[in-house]
Amino acid sequence: MNRLNLSLLLLIILAFAASLLAGRVWLPPSSLLVPHGSLAGLIVFDIRLPRTVLALITGGVLGLSGAVLQGFTRNPLAEPALLGVSSGAALGAVIAIYFGLAAASPVTGPLMGMVGALLACALTFALGQGSNRGGTVALVLAGAAVSSLTAAGIALALNFAPNPYAAYEIMTWIMGSLADKSWTQVWLVLPFAVVGVALLAMTGRALDALSLGEAQAASLGVNLNRLAALVVAGTAFSVGAITSVTGAIGFIGLVAPHLVRPFVGHAPRRVLLPATLAGSLLLLSADIAARLVHANPELRLGVFTSLLGTPFFFWLVVRIRKVAP
Repeated sequence: MNRLNLSLLLLIILAFAASLLAGRVWLPPSSLLVPHGSLAGLIVFDIRLPRTVLALITGGVLGLSGAVLQGFTRNPLAEPALLGVSSGAALGAVIAIYFGLAAASPVTGPLMGMVGALLACALTFALGQGSNRGGTVALVLAGAAVSSLTAAGIALALNFAPNPYAAYEIMTWIMGSLADKSWTQVWLVLPFAVVGVALLAMTGRALDALSLGEAQAASLGVNLNRLAALVVAGTAFSVGAITSVTGAIGFIGLVAPHLVRPFVGHAPRRVLLPATLAGSLLLLSADIAARLVHANPELRLGVFTSLLGTPFFFWLVVRIRKVAP
């Protein structure tokens, strides 16, 4: 496990450096050492560095939240988007954009995103775990229902957008992107992401016990209500904050835990840190690849991750059907 984490860290460092150099204008490695006031320094430190840092935060949050949700629901298909968390955060941020609240204060967007994610996550768990019948199937169906509800709300905002510019702003934001992000967005999401990650990291031992079943976990002293509260609050804080800034970026939370699970076993706690690192590496690599596609305007990151993640999703469904009893 330590070897895996070290390998992922090494790959992240290489991808981090490549992200600072790659783009429409390629920079030589020596530009990383130039002073801040030069043209190359402005490109590196004011444009690409905040984008790279935001990619690391976003990917790590999505990877960790996906691993926690998969362990909590005991469903390999669980992720923030599947359970309605990402769409709830998107709806909250869209409301802030639609009513002009995001322009009034830079903090409004992340706050509305967290509120939307919290409400969507709480509604999904309330509907899906209101009884013992249905299990994780009911939870996934509840997530699909909540996602449909929030998608309808976003569609209404687009339908009644006060002007074409507002509709275009909402649409481009929904597709997800790290382009044109500055240090302001990084410092906005960082505190909320740190709080959310800390809450999610506290679930490790309880998730290991929960893998034996709810009754067994309760007999081992696990407070299931407290665990659910940590999962809901941690996911809402972290995913809600980053979604309100980057837009909807899917499949990272689904793919990252599955990539590392064969190397660490199936104990949920052992998956958390590698999934976080793998999520950062995946999103950073996807952002670099999206920049290398010469298109005008730039290919949106959310579109790119969906194109790459959908085949993996199909493969995962087929694999689950084969191994299912």
